[in-house]
Amino acid sequence: MSGIWINGHVWQSTFYTVAGHPRHMDTTADRLGRLAIVATGAALGAVLGWLLFVFGAGGNLARLLGILVTVGVAVFGARLAGNIAESVLAPYNVAEVSVEGPIQRDAGGGLPTRPDATPADAIVDQIEGADADDNAEGLIVHLNTPGGEVLPSDDIRRAVREFEGPTVAYATDTCASGGYWIASGCDAIVARESSIVGSIGVRASRVTAADLRDKLGLTYERLVAGDYKDAGVALRDMEDEERDYLQGIVDDIYDRFLERVADGRELDEQAIRDTEAKIFLGTDALDLGLVDEIGTHDDVEEWLEEALGTPVAVREFEPPTGLAARLRRSGNAAAFAFGRGLASVLADSADRETAVPRLRH
Repeated sequence: MSGIWINGHVWQSTFYTVAGHPRHMDTTADRLGRLAIVATGAALGAVLGWLLFVFGAGGNLARLLGILVTVGVAVFGARLAGNIAESVLAPYNVAEVSVEGPIQRDAGGGLPTRPDATPADAIVDQIEGADADDNAEGLIVHLNTPGGEVLPSDDIRRAVREFEGPTVAYATDTCASGGYWIASGCDAIVARESSIVGSIGVRASRVTAADLRDKLGLTYERLVAGDYKDAGVALRDMEDEERDYLQGIVDDIYDRFLERVADGRELDEQAIRDTEAKIFLGTDALDLGLVDEIGTHDDVEEWLEEALGTPVAVREFEPPTGLAARLRRSGNAAAFAFGRGLASVLADSADRETAVPRLRH
């Protein structure tokens, strides 16, 4: 069994990108102040570069090279001053972190599974970075995920709970299972009318290949220390005791899921259990108390404005997207596509041999 997932029914330094939302607390004085700091940094860099690389240089070539180096120093000074300016006169007071796609421990490590997966450790780093940022007084957690692995989802939820300031979950297309596990840790949840919300349940699945083993003439020789060491191995059928053992693990995780939702949403555990891990449209989720409000991103900002008592300006915290990260993402996507294509070819070949129709989705 590769792992237990809480799946939807139907998935340091931080680089920043400004989210272009209409309400903005940034004043003209702040913008002019940042511009002045950047200009000062560039000027100081230019003066330093001139004194070190141009002044006193002999020959036209040496002076030309010195001027080029001076330009580089001036640009570096401007960038350094820009970081200082945004720290001193920050144009934001709310951080936003996005959780999109299936939630995994590290979507970039090892063999690729889903190239669109959410690397939980990177999300935790972003939230902790926002918490350490004195300018970020509130947090928006944008959720569009069908769920994912249990512990990575819980790690993100813990980081949200530890954020010092009001937190609000914004559920867009899908906020199911592991996504709702995270959302339940926020102070409020805002969803769209047609958002998919819920799936408060746990799934552990396995493929049994015992019949295929027999057809291929293979045997499974069991060498284990501990009766349940190979429980769930695909090459043999499970015994009833093994099935009960694994089901007990799933039930324990389900109970913890219920506890976290009940605690975060102030709901009765039995009422949550009665949802039977169903998914709900945003409006139905509102009736059940699974969300607090139906609205858009503007409504999320209004909620934070009321909580903070001041107009808000949002900045989206994003993970680094350097060349190495882009190449790794591209490689994962290519490998994932290749593997899926190969599996499709093999499956189609098997279909033709057995003349059994297959359902696709």
